[in-house]
Order: sequence, then structure tokens, then C-alpha cells
Amino acid sequence: MQAKLQEQLSPADAEVILGRLPERIRKALVEHAAEIEYPIEAVIEMAIASFLDTEALGFTDCKPGRGQ
Repeated sequence: MQAKLQEQLSPADAEVILGRLPERIRKALVEHAAEIEYPIEAVIEMAIASFLDTEALGFTDCKPGRGQ
């Protein structure tokens, strides 16, 4: 059986990630998602992508190592 490749985080994946983060980071991500009215999975994706590439909006825009 071949694994399905996803372009975006699923809501279930976001919940798993949130469950593994320290409380203050989890709270900040959830509050930010509510503030900008985005799904939490999109906010998590943007946070990780911006860590890897400050010019990226999401994983699909991310080019790790660019600008370093």
C-alpha cells in the first residue's frame, strides 16, 4: 500500500502536533489562529514554513536554506 502524499496538514495532524508542544506555544498558536480566522493546521504550517524560510507563506512556498 502506497502512502498518500499531502500538500497541507490535516486537522488530525494539527491536533497531534499541538498535543506535543509546550503549553505556551500551543496557546499562542491557537490564539493566533482565532485572531486571524485561519484553521489551526494552516497556522502551524505557516509557523514551520517561516522557520525554514522567512519568505515562505506555507510548505508549498518553502525553500529550506534560502536566505541563510
